[in-house]
Amino acid sequence: MKKIFSTLCMALVSVAMMAQQPVITFSKTEHDFGKINESDGRVSVVFEFKNEGMSPLVLSNVRASCGCTTPTWTKEPVEPGKTGSITVTYNPNGRPGHFQKTVTITSNASEPTKKVFIKGEVIPKSAQPVNKYKIAVGELSMKEKELNLGTILKGQNKSGELEYSNLTQANHHVELATNAADAYMVNQVTLPDVKPNEVGKFIFAIETEKNNLYGPVEAYAYVVVDGKKEISEAYKLTITANVEQDFSKMSVEDKQQAPIIEMQSEFLPIKITAGKTQKYVLPVKNIGVNPLEIHRVYCTDKNMVAKAPKPIKSGKKGAITMDINTKGLEAGSHIRELIIISNDYQNPVKKVKFSFIVE
Repeated sequence: MKKIFSTLCMALVSVAMMAQQPVITFSKTEHDFGKINESDGRVSVVFEFKNEGMSPLVLSNVRASCGCTTPTWTKEPVEPGKTGSITVTYNPNGRPGHFQKTVTITSNASEPTKKVFIKGEVIPKSAQPVNKYKIAVGELSMKEKELNLGTILKGQNKSGELEYSNLTQANHHVELATNAADAYMVNQVTLPDVKPNEVGKFIFAIETEKNNLYGPVEAYAYVVVDGKKEISEAYKLTITANVEQDFSKMSVEDKQQAPIIEMQSEFLPIKITAGKTQKYVLPVKNIGVNPLEIHRVYCTDKNMVAKAPKPIKSGKKGAITMDINTKGLEAGSHIRELIIISNDYQNPVKKVKFSFIVE
């Protein structure tokens, strides 16, 4: 009986103590800013709270879930029946899109942890030409001077564009000059006469049927402003692509009749005397049915110049000839790679490594 009475007393004391604690209540715990402009800067909302308890309320900490959100709050004790506030400020700079943040409040209230929430959507600020077009090309400004068209299947054309802007206070006339060797590349200037703050485009297309193009392709164009043609890096635009044969429409019979490239080795050691150019013959055999066409052979090293053979009939051999120039190379071991592009659909790109010793 005494034990029950003691437990009951403890419970009553606990309830009495809780009744003496401060109680925090909010008029709202969530705020939706809706759509806000990034360019308008920070936005704020005030969450008001009231102490409905019997003793002073003290907020010991108010913490946001992100550094972009900053809370400030009533620091002094809030007496019973009185109100305080928490101001939550959100910085949208560099944060376009939807957001939702949490602010956690810690206090001596009967419910020691409370949370309030903010959300909204940041509309990004408009990009200004001065921020986009940072590369000077004469009196023009560009975002990029290199255009990669990616993979183009042989027989198809592919185009891309480079933008330019006139950030000066004068009108300018714009043209393009291209190399005669790059006749397979066509171009268009969308805005030849460009006024201040106007934006135009250089449109480039690689027409693969106009040349025996296979593998990596690199072409150049030069920007001509107001009739002044300068062949220099400052005005140079680079257009790259990779041309591949289209094997997608081959039938089962086509594949059975297809050529197959065979090589004795894909790693060849050679000895060369320093300061000389040595010719080397690399045998190639067609173990397939239809003629093997080697479209292109090349090396990324200018010291090696390779030449492809004529089409190789079934069961026959051909030879890739190479001139290896050691001029400028130090004595010792060197490794180079030869790339062979053919109409073998299973191995359209074959790589052969050469290890040559300059003595």
